[in-house]
Amino acid sequence: MKLAIAALSLIASASAFAPSQVGGRAVSTAAFAPKNVAAFEASRGFALMSTAESTELGVKQEPHGGKLVDLMLKTDEEKEAAIAKCTSELQLTPRQLCDVELIMNGGFSPIEGFMDEETYKSVVENMELPSGVIFGLPVVFDTNSEDLSPGDIVLLKDGDRNIATIEFTDKFTPDKPLECLKCYGTATIEHPGALMVATERGRYYMGGKITGLNNPVRDFPCKTPAEVRATLPADTDVVAFQCRNPVHRAHYELFTRALDDPLVGEDGVVLVHPTCGPTQADDIPGDVRYKTYEVLKEETHNPRTRWEYLPYSMHMAGPREAIQHMMIRKNFGCTHFIIGRDMAGSKSSVTGEDFYGAYDAQDFAKEHGPRLGVMPVPSLNLVYTEEEGYVTADEAKEKGLSEKKLSGTKFRQMLRGGEDIPEWFAFKSVVSVLRENI
Repeated sequence: MKLAIAALSLIASASAFAPSQVGGRAVSTAAFAPKNVAAFEASRGFALMSTAESTELGVKQEPHGGKLVDLMLKTDEEKEAAIAKCTSELQLTPRQLCDVELIMNGGFSPIEGFMDEETYKSVVENMELPSGVIFGLPVVFDTNSEDLSPGDIVLLKDGDRNIATIEFTDKFTPDKPLECLKCYGTATIEHPGALMVATERGRYYMGGKITGLNNPVRDFPCKTPAEVRATLPADTDVVAFQCRNPVHRAHYELFTRALDDPLVGEDGVVLVHPTCGPTQADDIPGDVRYKTYEVLKEETHNPRTRWEYLPYSMHMAGPREAIQHMMIRKNFGCTHFIIGRDMAGSKSSVTGEDFYGAYDAQDFAKEHGPRLGVMPVPSLNLVYTEEEGYVTADEAKEKGLSEKKLSGTKFRQMLRGGEDIPEWFAFKSVVSVLRENI
């Protein structure tokens, strides 16, 4: 572990992302040339939703790679037979549990298991699978075990619940500094993602084929991509909004006004799709966030807004994570994706400086969106004014309107102190949930 941390620290000043300066570190966004994706590996016999089947359902967006993976076994007999082949069992970490669920249900389509060394290197270095399909971040199974070997078939569990089996295909020692440099734009452990790779992940990564047994039991329901697609209106633009915090007034105004963007069709809908898995240590817990979303859904009753939940583990990887989120939402049927300022961004744990520029994720998404097949929708920079409520910052400046501001720090202080929170900033129902739970 100390060696891993030292190795990361050695190249702390290096970086690899965008043509701008990111967190004071030079970065590079060389375009990734499209390749022939016909080499995408065929199904291993599990259920797959093809582009044609998706069209039959009326969903406008095709799955990433052309087929929506479904690795879940359907009968008790099949599950018992799969478990009988296992020679040992492992408890999944919270991050691994999220990854397994998204592999099983097709959220990470087109992959059908944890990445082997070839795939891992291809995604880290080129942001694409060996077949040429674009893929934002590596999906890896980490371990410190010296006993696990390729060929082993292991039962993956969450407590007493059987989640999946994995047949390991290879075992390798990853180049963690390079992984962090390429994926996070920096290898310093001041970055929360790089810190996670160095201190939480095991020494080895193992590729392996997943067979799904049961979905995890969570405090919040997480529909599969196929289930969400079945609820979407036919032949309609679907705009995804990703968040990892409670939704306040400015967020609500942002994603509802995104439907007025000229890039979005006339009858478009918004899919609010928060991540409820592990994130930064100081973020509000997922179960509490879920409660805030549920009360807000009831309070607003907006027919053009859909709410679903995603069991995803945040990396805070900025531009590369924007691609990962767009890819996942594509599998859930979304045609557009709102890119906020400093999306999935993070600050140095030492200096407090941002690792990414405010618009680096937007620029990166615009560059790669056409290849991915998802249209990025830049978020409006909204401010609240006494005279006209929420307007764009440019409009407020042009008209000389009086802005009202409330920082996140001040909001948390008022929340803890029992002070009244202005309704222009936060919904009463959300404030009530936060006061009851944190």
